[in-house]
Amino acid sequence: MTVTDPVDTDQAPLSLGRAAARTLATTTKSVPQMQGISTRWLLKLLPWVEVAAGSYRVNRRLSYAVGDGRVTFTATGADVRVIPPELGELAPLRGYDDDDVLTELASRFTQHEYQPGDVLVEFGSPAEQVFLIAHGKITKVGTGAYGDQTILGTLADGDHFGESTLIQPDGIWEFTAKAVTTCTVLTLPRSAFHDVLSRSDTLQTHLNTLTAADSSARNDHGEAEISLAAGHDGEPTLPGTFVDYDAHPREYELSLAQTVLRVHSRVADLYNQPMNQIEQQLRLTVEALRERQEHELINNTDFGLLHNADFAQRIPTRTGPPTPDDLDHLLTLVWKDPSFFLAHPTTIAAFGRECTKAGIYPDPVDLGGHHVPAWRGIPILPCNKIPVTDTRTSSILLMRTGEHTQGVIGLHQTGLPDEYQPGLNVRFMGISEQAIISYLVSTYYSAAVLVPDALAILENTELGREA
Repeated sequence: MTVTDPVDTDQAPLSLGRAAARTLATTTKSVPQMQGISTRWLLKLLPWVEVAAGSYRVNRRLSYAVGDGRVTFTATGADVRVIPPELGELAPLRGYDDDDVLTELASRFTQHEYQPGDVLVEFGSPAEQVFLIAHGKITKVGTGAYGDQTILGTLADGDHFGESTLIQPDGIWEFTAKAVTTCTVLTLPRSAFHDVLSRSDTLQTHLNTLTAADSSARNDHGEAEISLAAGHDGEPTLPGTFVDYDAHPREYELSLAQTVLRVHSRVADLYNQPMNQIEQQLRLTVEALRERQEHELINNTDFGLLHNADFAQRIPTRTGPPTPDDLDHLLTLVWKDPSFFLAHPTTIAAFGRECTKAGIYPDPVDLGGHHVPAWRGIPILPCNKIPVTDTRTSSILLMRTGEHTQGVIGLHQTGLPDEYQPGLNVRFMGISEQAIISYLVSTYYSAAVLVPDALAILENTELGREA
């Protein structure tokens, strides 16, 4: 056995140490990194239309309101009340604005609580009241073509059914409405409605006018019908027609995101190597503006996609988590050449779990060199700008894009003074008395949904349900 001598820790170094050597070495540096930069798929894939005059008008055919909006409520503790003007979302009251009558009607609604599995209305029973869903989820179950039970639809917060019973006596329910979750529902009996109607001349006039307007021909989308003749023989008199336009089309004005970038002249002069300080400051500022731009395109209350989807294009999930059946339902709403789904990354993960439970493994698709998840060949793209609520719910968007397909488009203006990127400019604002250089950084943008069926939303998808 060989015994080694102990190491002499006090021995003088035989070569130059690492710490001393680093004083002569040049450090290789990265450019400043920023964790808030995302893929921004919406900005990449949204077709951008040039808006030379700062506003974009969406001209459509004349259509008639069909009363398919959602009703809003107020709550004081456990007491829930419908907001009177919101009753105008019911088809018989669409366009009616007598506040006194609407307030009296709102006071006639009574509140009911239902537990999962409770039946609100039974198939074949007399239809004598309207239901407003303040909170919860309800399924409509009916008899299918072959005599089996099938789900006709799912209703959630703000939805309603049975409004036709207010003006059509002797009707029966053609479905069974059953609570899926704990529900808070307000109901108005037809007798209470007619009691108010008998004492209101303005409401009687409104219903008579509404009946006359409903007699006009219209297609499934509420647009005035274009009279045509087909399959005829001989020399019949052909119908005459014209296409009427909406007299008050929606106009989208370009919105903006701005900031003032400030850099001290001493920093710009002395600390500019190997990286230009102003260039790096500007690069990260532009990234932040682009992130905010995508956030606004989704969440802005004026033009954001979450707020501009038609109410008829918003659906709840069937069971809570986002399932393949739910995405198939979305595809039935945007079936004309859908472009892509957009969802929060955690929502995509929740959908993946549901696919795994069902033994389904969708194939990804190639999108510009990126392998992304897909459903039915339609890419499912991540977007962290879609909100996730405190109760762990979110939304999934499906859209058709492009002006030529009557889809969703982005709006911007290029050729701006001092343009740095398309639709974004950087303007020198001068040097202050404190020797601070200022630059105004601005980007201009908006989005438009050309026709309602270009965008659909799956709402209130649950992200954290246990198996």
